[in-house]
Amino acid sequence: MSEERFILDVIDEASAKRRADRRRFMRMAAGAGAVGGLAMLGACNNDDDDVIVVPTPTPTASPTGSVTDADVLNFALQLEYLEAQFYSYAAFNTGLAASFQTGTGTQGAVATGTSGQPRGVAFKDPIVAQYAREIALDEIAHVNFLRSALGTSAVAQPAINLSGDANGAFTAAARAAGVIAADATFDPYASDENFLLAAYIFEDVGVTAYMGGVTLLTNKTYIEAAAGIHAAEAYHAGLVRSVLYRKGLTTAAGQISDARDSLDGSTDLDQGIVATVNGTQVANIVPADSNAIAFARTPGQVLNVVYLNKAAVTGGGFFPNGLNGNVRTSAASG
Repeated sequence: MSEERFILDVIDEASAKRRADRRRFMRMAAGAGAVGGLAMLGACNNDDDDVIVVPTPTPTASPTGSVTDADVLNFALQLEYLEAQFYSYAAFNTGLAASFQTGTGTQGAVATGTSGQPRGVAFKDPIVAQYAREIALDEIAHVNFLRSALGTSAVAQPAINLSGDANGAFTAAARAAGVIAADATFDPYASDENFLLAAYIFEDVGVTAYMGGVTLLTNKTYIEAAAGIHAAEAYHAGLVRSVLYRKGLTTAAGQISDARDSLDGSTDLDQGIVATVNGTQVANIVPADSNAIAFARTPGQVLNVVYLNKAAVTGGGFFPNGLNGNVRTSAASG
């Protein structure tokens, strides 16, 4: 099968999955009751014949402060932009469709390689290649799902730095973690191993972000949807951690975990992929507390990690110009 035919098959598969996810969301939303303005969403494909009324995210502030459901979903959407673009370029050497990047706020470009040129991964392990493709399709579906839920409230994709050169956010993260020397470069597209370590940064952060974000939602429909995406991200994270363990990349994964922990506050919550139990090193595929419950990060702590800064700032790292929307300042975690 040619590469071109494969990509077309992938796009067809992704479109079918997005349609199924969209219909499922609309069925849930239609029965949830109105909690604010209603948006009439028509069919976006020929096989969606009916028009379904879907509640837009409520503008009512949550009990925890001034953050609305729309704010939370837009925050999640921008994390999904980051993941979807990374996996899509790595697996297919192409990014999200232009129609998936529009919205309110300032739309930005994606830097993915030297001088901004796309860089796909020449996978050596066919299993890792298959995992990359599956996760890419999932993350693209998440973007479409959240954009459909938000409707005209969806924010545009901000500028994203996924570069594999000396000025890239991956290089800055790898240097800070000690995975590479202070003058070396980390290219996430250079090998299976580099790709997995880069994916490890995003997936673990995504899981903790959804754990924290779901507590800010007030609409039952959106809580259920966010919980479903959280579960998918947890599957991805567990898979990535398992493959890293199998490939013996425990030291580098531990260094990345420690670096994340140094950014999001004084607590020691983040965990690597190995642990010591009664003097014996064992696998630690599920980063959880003593009750086997995964930990949560606040939106501010998530931004500490993706901005690569423990101070309260409004951009940097993987989002050089920050996020669009109302949730865009990292926590003062220094």
